[in-house]
Amino acid sequence: MTTAKPQISLYNTLTRTKAPFEPMDASNVRMYVCGPTVYDFAHIGNARPVIVFDVLFRLLRHVYGESHVTYVRNITDVDDKINARALRDFPDLPLNDAIRKVTEKTESQFLADVKALGTLPPTHQPRATENIAGMQTLISALIDKNHAYNANGEVLFRTRSMEDYGQLSGRNLEDNLAGARVAVDAHKEDPADFVLWKLSSENEPGWDSPWGRGRPGWHIECSAMSERYLGKTFDIHGGGLDLIFPHHENEIAQSRCAHGTHAMANVWMHNGFLQVEGQKMSKSLGNFVTINELLETGAMGGRAWIGEVLRLAMLMTHYREPIDFTVKRLEEAEAKLRDWQRAARGAVLSEGDEPDSSVIAELADDLNFHRASVALDFIAKKANREEGNAKHCLAATLKFLGFTLDSLLDSNDGWEAPAHIANAIAERLAALNAKDFAKADAIRNELAEQGVALLDYKDENGQRATKWEVKR
Repeated sequence: MTTAKPQISLYNTLTRTKAPFEPMDASNVRMYVCGPTVYDFAHIGNARPVIVFDVLFRLLRHVYGESHVTYVRNITDVDDKINARALRDFPDLPLNDAIRKVTEKTESQFLADVKALGTLPPTHQPRATENIAGMQTLISALIDKNHAYNANGEVLFRTRSMEDYGQLSGRNLEDNLAGARVAVDAHKEDPADFVLWKLSSENEPGWDSPWGRGRPGWHIECSAMSERYLGKTFDIHGGGLDLIFPHHENEIAQSRCAHGTHAMANVWMHNGFLQVEGQKMSKSLGNFVTINELLETGAMGGRAWIGEVLRLAMLMTHYREPIDFTVKRLEEAEAKLRDWQRAARGAVLSEGDEPDSSVIAELADDLNFHRASVALDFIAKKANREEGNAKHCLAATLKFLGFTLDSLLDSNDGWEAPAHIANAIAERLAALNAKDFAKADAIRNELAEQGVALLDYKDENGQRATKWEVKR
């Protein structure tokens, strides 16, 4: 029996309302999300939109069919930060070769990192350098329609030529400029005008153009790539809250004015900011952490974390809310995922298995993962009692959400202690065997403060052993 698909509702930053999502073409639902600028390894804040919009991608595929959803996430490989990093890291190479080394390494690492987070690859992942011709075509159209002008070899968007500029951010031009420190170049008609094309010196990357050898501005890149793969107007545009202004606002201005359309995307979605242990993430505070460091080193909590734990920790806060990314949050996510995996243990899935409809219904309400996880907890309890097909349903739903069924389980009893817990248990057993009961008690108490309870028992050989569990 085929289960009826739910109506998806999404919050639209442009209208500031949550409304039923109606695609322009249900046979080709189209979504664009701003991807990384590959001058350095992606930090944990970059992971949030990747994970959030992966869940939306999965939901859209479930509702409309896998072959009926097109998801584009770009790679920005033209940027002054990339140039600076190339000159710093490879001073002895020609700039173009140095840039290639930087971008190839960082892009490869980004793709490996987000794969570890359980995300599906987008339908298309275009690089900015592969779309220069499309950017130049857009710029020419803007000049022809009097929305852009050439000044001293630099092409600028004429912001005041768009009557409703600022709808996405809710700012008008006067608000943008009042009290702001705006660098007003003499060749600009208006301080709010922004760069579409800028000249390149001999030691900067550049492409021939009608306006001289140069390179594109940041905003025009996404306008060109989204048009190439999704059309002049498409369904959903996503990214972080920090991109609303100026990046997304300027994308809208360029695309609408070049194409003469009422919209660039019908729905604009933005995930909230991320802090680390209660503070804004920054290198100066020493809390700047990359995805790769969390996966490979002890950057948080003195241990490496599996990607699925990072994924769940990120989803436990609603995507539009700010998130405080902490070791405690990671430990909570790890415990919850282990509980789900243990309850689903032994389930055998086959092609076409459907996720639980109640979980899907919660996700369809603007990606409400919190309520979806409550539904998962309920299914897990039923699975633990061996009720009906709950175990199989749980396994299928976890797979749909991007989680495997055994990443935190071992082959013996379904529990694999994280390294810091396993080490503490071993140290405590050694203390007990040495009759150092004070040390053993201290270790037990320290784990208890972390929410870990210990249970001593005798193994099949009569030797002292210890199990652990998360305290409820």
